[in-house]
Formats: sequence, C-alpha cells, structure tokens
Amino acid sequence: MNDTATAHRRRAARALALADTARLADLWAAWPDAPEVEYLRGPEAGLVMVQGRIGGSGDRFNLGEATVTRATALLHGGALGAERLGTSYVLGSDPAHAGLAAIFDALLTDPATAPQALSEVIEPLEREQAHRDDRARAEAHATQVNFFTVARENLGGDEEDDE
Repeated sequence: MNDTATAHRRRAARALALADTARLADLWAAWPDAPEVEYLRGPEAGLVMVQGRIGGSGDRFNLGEATVTRATALLHGGALGAERLGTSYVLGSDPAHAGLAAIFDALLTDPATAPQALSEVIEPLEREQAHRDDRARAEAHATQVNFFTVARENLGGDEEDDE
C-alpha cells in the first residue's frame, strides 16, 4: 500500500470512527444495491492501553486504559466486483458503530464502490465533523477569560488594605 492509499485509508477511518452511529445507520440504509455482510470478527469490545509521552516527545508512560470496539466485515454481492474485507476500531463500546464503520471501510476498498462511498459517506461526514468542531471552538472561545485584563484591573489595590 503506497503513502497516498495509506493517507486515504487513515482519513476514512477517522471520519468513520468519529461519526454518529445513527448517521452511519442512515447512510447504510440508503446505500443502493447493498451487498451481503458477514462479520468475521466482532463487533466486540475490549481494552487498550493508552500511552503518553513526557513533553510530547520524551519517554513513554502508560496513561490508562480505554474501551475500544472492533469489527471485521466481509462483503459480497451487490455492486461489488469481488469479496471485500473491512476493519474498524472505534473508541467506546458501541458494537453497531464498529460494525457499520467496518462495512463502509470494505466499500472503500472496492474500485466499483469507492468513489460513491467517498463522495456520499466520507466527505459529508468530514463536513459535519468540521462544523461540529467549529461550533465547539466558538463555544470555548466565548467562555475565554483574559487573565491579564483581570490582573490589570486589580493593580491599583484598595487603599483601605494599606492601613
């Protein structure tokens, strides 16, 4: 797999993992000529160890555990040219989310369905996620406090305290 293919796969995996389960279910229900799905693994939940780095680039340390749900789906029939395998890992314990993400991952590996999956699933999900991120940034910015301003307002002190 070349660097471009890896980057596209990483992009799609991120969009699918961050998507809402109900949104993925709606996209799958609307998929024309849906192939048959067979789950080879899962969906099943488990734990992974999350590691951090001191200062972002220093020594590694174990931060704690996180729940992850994984699934591997085999798709056949429908508009697919051949059997396709898809895999997903999503944070949390939502088997439906992991299963749907694995289905769309498999659709992205087939030359016949990849353009449609990219334009009708991945790109809309990315736009929705960018909109949510922008809204969250705006809400966070609205609550920002400028402590330098607060400090300057209090520089004069109370003359009563000097006595």
